Amino acid sequence: MNIMAYYYNNRQSGIFGFFSDMPPVTRNIILINIVMFIATLINQNFMVSTFAMFYPKSPFFHIWQPVTYMFMHGGFWHLFFNMFCLWMFGSALERTIGSRRYLVFYFVAGLGAVLTHTIVEYFQMGAMASANPGILTESQINLLRTPTLGASGAIYGIQIGYAMLYPNDVWTLIFPPISLKAKWFVLIFIVIELFTGVTGTMDGVAHFAHLGGMLFGFLLLLYWKKSGKLWRR
Repeated sequence: MNIMAYYYNNRQSGIFGFFSDMPPVTRNIILINIVMFIATLINQNFMVSTFAMFYPKSPFFHIWQPVTYMFMHGGFWHLFFNMFCLWMFGSALERTIGSRRYLVFYFVAGLGAVLTHTIVEYFQMGAMASANPGILTESQINLLRTPTLGASGAIYGIQIGYAMLYPNDVWTLIFPPISLKAKWFVLIFIVIELFTGVTGTMDGVAHFAHLGGMLFGFLLLLYWKKSGKLWRR
């Protein structure tokens, strides 16, 4: 499936035509993310402290944050690249498995991402507490104050879902200009995220959230395929 060819051959003119060509769930998720980003530009402190995800023992944590964090972004390019990937891979996945099942898939991957990230934070907090019993260290305070935000976990899940359905589709990076089959790109993504997560490289990126999104997306799509539910509408 060539998604770009599909879009350019079937698009309507203008920005409204661009959005109307998208399947409904992908379009609405992108629009919600844009609205949330604009609101963050207007009042960043309120939006981040209310809707980004904080560790459950943080004073900033709210029960709705495991859902709302998926619609928050830390900057324009963070939003742009996530929404670009969502448009490219999410549109194809939604057309393939149907909007209702795709919506479930998106939230399962996103929730799986934040669950995995929170479990890793739990063990980090435990290790810090063991090293300094009875003392709330600066590292612990920083963890409690640090928000997690972005659609990346759900989108990594969408990418692995796309690769499972279209493993031999060829993806080409913009830079460096490398072309590989989807199944190999996803495998490389997994290795990179696992390496950077374990070694602490690229600090400030929720690598285990990305891996969690991929894991939960993989397991859900595998379950649907094996149970024969994937193609039921």
